[in-house]
Amino acid sequence: MLRPTGRVLTLLELLQSGGTRTVAELAGRLGVDGRTVRRYVDQLIDLDVPVESVRGRYGGYRLGPGHRLPPLMLSDDEALAVLLGLVAGRRAGLTTAGETASETASAKIRRVLPRHLAARLDALLDSLAFTDRPGGFAAPDAGVLLTLADAVRHRRPVSMRYTGGDGRRTERTLHAYGIVAHAGRWYVTGPDTRTGEDRTFRLDRITDARTLPGTFDVPVDIDPARRVLTGFATAEYRHEVTLRIHGTVEQIRARLPAAVAVLEEMKEYEDPSAEDPAPERWWRVLLRAERLDWLPPVLASIDRPFVVEGPDELRDLVVAFADRLAADARRA
Repeated sequence: MLRPTGRVLTLLELLQSGGTRTVAELAGRLGVDGRTVRRYVDQLIDLDVPVESVRGRYGGYRLGPGHRLPPLMLSDDEALAVLLGLVAGRRAGLTTAGETASETASAKIRRVLPRHLAARLDALLDSLAFTDRPGGFAAPDAGVLLTLADAVRHRRPVSMRYTGGDGRRTERTLHAYGIVAHAGRWYVTGPDTRTGEDRTFRLDRITDARTLPGTFDVPVDIDPARRVLTGFATAEYRHEVTLRIHGTVEQIRARLPAAVAVLEEMKEYEDPSAEDPAPERWWRVLLRAERLDWLPPVLASIDRPFVVEGPDELRDLVVAFADRLAADARRA
């Protein structure tokens, strides 16, 4: 059973969740009568918590707006969720350039954890393993991230200085459609007003970002995450590969995700007499790669009929891979 102090803190948590709470609702949640609720409200007011009384049929109590509230209070489960989120975010590289902020936030929460909960958290972290390497990526500046987020929400152009992979700095004006976190990095995508081309920029290479006057329209069917992944799949590499694979989208995407390959339906290979589209069909698969030696085992793992349309070098590698597998299978 909650002690009176615990009930007062629970009352504050209920009011912090927003809206007006009736006396009857609060009394039911706290397991007390209406008079006791009013006494708890008076205790919060004595602590300078801005509780307002709302009169009328649907009246009750609410927190006054624009006031600084006492320190944030978290339940055991909430504290664990926040700490695990900080650990996972830091590990995946999804933090801002001020990595110290993540560490100090974790330390502050850990200092106030009950001893039994801190011990359980330590046990979890000691037994937790990650399949990816620790995030060693450069993180974006927090100011840049927040400026771009504001530009996306309000559809305002943003001016920024960008350092390309070759080290060259350029001034850009971007109509930012969205921010995307992928594989430990942050990206922003949208049209570059100088060139008129759709571009994707890494946030850790952006400095001096500021929003500009004016607004722009965003296409209704825009998908920033898909634009970023498609950009990866169509980036300039040494080899351009074209395949035909017979299977479902799920079967192909399991080995060739959107960040690697683009899929196109091949309706000319469909049976026009069929009443319903077959779950498995022929797809044209387009991708670009710096090397080709990783593709034969990937195609074999899909385990579906395929045709290499090009380049010839990949076709030779597939034949050599198949011969090697056959020779290994016959070996005594």
